[in-house]
Amino acid sequence: MGRPRAEPGTGPGPGLRGSIALRLAVGYGLLLAASMAALSAIVYFGTVGVFERSIDNKIKSVEDRLAEAWAHEGRPGLVREIDAQLHDLIDTDTEVLGLVDAKRHVLAGNVGRWNGDLPSSGELTFGQMQRNGTQVSVRLIATQLDDGTRLIVGRDLIELDAIRSVVERALLLSGAVSILLAFFGAQIFRSRLEARIGRIRRTTARIAAGELSSRIVVMGSDEFARLGDDINRMLDRIEALMEGVRHVSNSIAHDLRTPLSRVRSRLDRALQASADPHALVADARLAIEDIDSVISLFDKLLQIAALESGVRAGTFEKLDLAAIAHDMTELYEAAAEEQGVALRFGGRPTTIRGDRDLLASALASLIDNAIKYGRSGGKVDVAVDTIDGAPVLTVRDYGPGVSAAEMEKITRRFYRVDQSRHLPGNGLGLSIVTAITQLHEGTLALRHAEPGFEARMVFPQA
Repeated sequence: MGRPRAEPGTGPGPGLRGSIALRLAVGYGLLLAASMAALSAIVYFGTVGVFERSIDNKIKSVEDRLAEAWAHEGRPGLVREIDAQLHDLIDTDTEVLGLVDAKRHVLAGNVGRWNGDLPSSGELTFGQMQRNGTQVSVRLIATQLDDGTRLIVGRDLIELDAIRSVVERALLLSGAVSILLAFFGAQIFRSRLEARIGRIRRTTARIAAGELSSRIVVMGSDEFARLGDDINRMLDRIEALMEGVRHVSNSIAHDLRTPLSRVRSRLDRALQASADPHALVADARLAIEDIDSVISLFDKLLQIAALESGVRAGTFEKLDLAAIAHDMTELYEAAAEEQGVALRFGGRPTTIRGDRDLLASALASLIDNAIKYGRSGGKVDVAVDTIDGAPVLTVRDYGPGVSAAEMEKITRRFYRVDQSRHLPGNGLGLSIVTAITQLHEGTLALRHAEPGFEARMVFPQA
């Protein structure tokens, strides 16, 4: 036997691998850590790098002055310039200047003992030097002169090392704090995300348990709030559909009970041995009529189901809506005259995409209702026009109309207003018209026309 699954919102949370909240939180933490690392690199190279470039520029500047003294005055002038640089009280503690011979004997300046061979490339380099009995890091350039000696110009990096140490400690401390903040921030982010999702899951669990009226509590205007609004609208639609299904079931049971009861009573009379042959034929004919009405009822329900599934949308073509309305008006003129109603048409050629038979069926239902329920008004108007470029088909009668309380109900299946219950029908006409209009991506607008009742089918532009 399989292990039972926990109800949504009530069982244990997902594992670490399956938690989107955890993955988002980890991603948030890694992004914050990467951002702090990038910022630390920018701070480090923006401070230490500036000092390094400043030291290099000073070394180059001093090296140029000493080279100029060598070029104009030879070794005596170079020695005087070295001595002047060391005693000008500018960076005296960190300057490294000197003139050494081929055997590395110091001829002038304050050059200390160099570890290893002196560089001879004429480029700035790092190294270690003994100064005042202490091993220090230096940045220098060694230039080979014409007489075989070497001019050494550099700087003691003790101040730069101190600055670098302070910056590195500060960055390490800020990095540790950033990691802690990223961790706790990720936890807060995860908990808030799971709380928002948890509310949705608990609501769906209650709905799954049968509480169709439950809705998600919407707070704020963020993505979760918009998702909650969308889900609530979906639940409203589902609840309305479920209510419609219950209403349809009750209506079918009610509408089928009467004709089936009549069929049964007539068949029962027909089975009596003393039944008159003529009465038997009459009962059989009436039973067939009742059965035909039941079949017609189911045919209309199947038609609505087919329209709502959109199976005929592939047969759409460009049509003249006014031509269809004109033909249907002529078709119903005779029936309208029998009821004492003047059926009038007005409109101009208007192109839409649709199914000719379905549109004619919808218009026939609207005209039939207008003649049947609005005949006391004496006339029915059928019009085709465009409103803001959208094709509109309007059928209006001048009868008693429909009350505001019943206006929202008359498109429900099997719903009939009180004053029409004595007339033949089953309350599916406007349901079929609504389904046909929606199949054509249009809307059916109903209103009390004062006087009368108006039904307006609004279609998208062709």
